[in-house]
Amino acid sequence: MDIYTLSNANGLVLKVTTYGAIVTELHVPDKAGKLADIVVGFENLDGYLTDNQFFGATVGRVANRIRNAKFKLEGKEYALAANDKPHHLHGGAKGWDKVVWSADTAESPDGPSIRLTYVSKDGEEGYPGTVTAKVVYTLTNRNELRVEMEATTDKTTLVNMAHHSYWNLGGHGSGTILDHELTLHADSYTPGDPAVPTGVVKPVKGTPFDFTTPRAIGRDLKAVGGDPVGYDHNFVVNGDPAALRPVARLKDPKSGRVMTLEANQPGLQFYTGNYMNGSKRGKGATYVQHAALCLESQKFPNAINVPAWRDQPVLQPGRPYKHTMIHRFTAE
Repeated sequence: MDIYTLSNANGLVLKVTTYGAIVTELHVPDKAGKLADIVVGFENLDGYLTDNQFFGATVGRVANRIRNAKFKLEGKEYALAANDKPHHLHGGAKGWDKVVWSADTAESPDGPSIRLTYVSKDGEEGYPGTVTAKVVYTLTNRNELRVEMEATTDKTTLVNMAHHSYWNLGGHGSGTILDHELTLHADSYTPGDPAVPTGVVKPVKGTPFDFTTPRAIGRDLKAVGGDPVGYDHNFVVNGDPAALRPVARLKDPKSGRVMTLEANQPGLQFYTGNYMNGSKRGKGATYVQHAALCLESQKFPNAINVPAWRDQPVLQPGRPYKHTMIHRFTAE
């Protein structure tokens, strides 16, 4: 396994490892210009080898959950690993977060980048088709982390890649994200029973899921419920589901750091680190519950088993999958 360090013209630093195409560190400035590492992670490979929360990883072949770990495609039923019993989660027992990707680097006018490639063989984790997946991380001189994911297949299959960094704009060891202010460009969400969407779409207005204007994440956390308590829900991003458009804005009032997110996927999984419980330590910090959050742009969870959504994750030969996320960092 290798680790690569990328630095842009403004002193921002990104570290990426070939294991799981994982972002291990991202250092960005606060309103005083002080750098901090804003992603949860570990100081060595051992932490990632035993991690079950997908810190910083590229997840696939299919991110999020598939109900009862099975689906039908072109008349054939496929059985998958029920690694989130009874459901399938983030690609299975050995998803793309647990494999070694090949890497090459490049310098561009925008800033340094690294391209990671992985070939997933036909039948891997129960999925049909050989898929070639690529992820390009670029740390631009405009203080952006651009994540570009692509995949091609030789046989009809499912693909829904997601980037799974856990963010804390105060710094990865600075406490919880409950005082972070979040805006989501989403007027509706897809509730589950409890974790897997059923096909129902509900408006967020008047509910704890309404982030259409800036709201402290901790404000209605208990009202969301769950066991453990917190957000772990898919939101329907406003606008053309295939267009690059605003998705989210996150601000830490203490440090002044702001992250805006644009993406070209129909959904966004907002997760508040509910299963973090203080048992994990990394980079000198203890990761307590709600110590960080995820903003994962994606196809809808369990889409293949919902008639209205089932075309979303289907990938066919000659029609590449393309997923772009742009994280833009400022301070105020």
